[in-house]
Amino acid sequence: MSITYKESGVDVEKQNLFIKAIKSKAKATHGPEVLGGIGGFAGLFRLDIGSFADPILVSSTDGVGTKLKIAFMAGNHDSVGIDLVAMVVNDIIVVGAHPLFLLDYFSTGALELDTAKAVISGIAQGCEEAGCALLGGETAEMPGFYPEGEYDLAAFGVGVVESDRIIDGSRISTKDVLIGLNSSGLHSNGYSLVRRVFFDKAGLGIDSYVEDLGKPLGEELLVPTRIYVKSVLNILRNYEIRGIVHVTGGGFIDNIPRVLPGRTCAVIQEGSWETPPIFRLVQSLGEIENQEMFRTFNMGIGMVLVVSNNDVDDVMLRLKGLKEQASIIGHVETRKKNEPSVVFSRAG
Repeated sequence: MSITYKESGVDVEKQNLFIKAIKSKAKATHGPEVLGGIGGFAGLFRLDIGSFADPILVSSTDGVGTKLKIAFMAGNHDSVGIDLVAMVVNDIIVVGAHPLFLLDYFSTGALELDTAKAVISGIAQGCEEAGCALLGGETAEMPGFYPEGEYDLAAFGVGVVESDRIIDGSRISTKDVLIGLNSSGLHSNGYSLVRRVFFDKAGLGIDSYVEDLGKPLGEELLVPTRIYVKSVLNILRNYEIRGIVHVTGGGFIDNIPRVLPGRTCAVIQEGSWETPPIFRLVQSLGEIENQEMFRTFNMGIGMVLVVSNNDVDDVMLRLKGLKEQASIIGHVETRKKNEPSVVFSRAG
């Protein structure tokens, strides 16, 4: 007896239904630069070279990490697509680039249409928020490769920046000021530690109501990563931003040095911004040292802008007008011999 592909676990007809179901979601993110539609072998995007003297393409790729385990546990797949977009486009804007388009990769053992549509709807929502096109993607059924009901996500984004507008940190100097833009919570980093603290050590469940959070644990853990694209691009129209840091895995300690010139260090004033309760709860339940917290989590600051001391008041005023919650969290100093690149002090 012959065996079909469907009997082996890959349902091509279901995949075709899925593509039809998501076409309108993707199309809503398309501008006139996008040629063709979803479902072809490749996506086409017209870059208006004439508006640039020397355009530089910028690319980034990322995933959501083990935050997906929270989505599986909660049976809620509405927001992880937003996380996926945020992790890519927030990396693209740190060099001053405008995100142009994004491609997604969705892989699972057996395609569940409702779950997949929820994920892609979140991706489309994130792309709209970032002002970029969801140009296409790949949906892969891989029987026997994933536990039942689970999937993995990745995305690949491309942006563009004028060559003389690239932000690489080289213009950062002493007395520059660090402005922190508030995060929405954990964003998409540190979830291996978070899951160990809450589920293994503290014995909580995904639906446990946590008084300190004022909500069920799963609801807090699935708050999506903030997308900072439109606010940062708005600031860049009028002000020189000398460095931008996306605070992701590695927290303050590993990410801030990535933009600092070798002769400098960042002095972070703890207490200069309000740390969301989720971080205090993770730290207390896990008995985690402060250094480890700042190396793992964003601690309530998802993006850091390095600006001249002369511009800081104007930038803060603009951020307020953009409804961004921002704080002056530190400054740049000359780094002494054997001094770390990130130094913490208590705000006075």
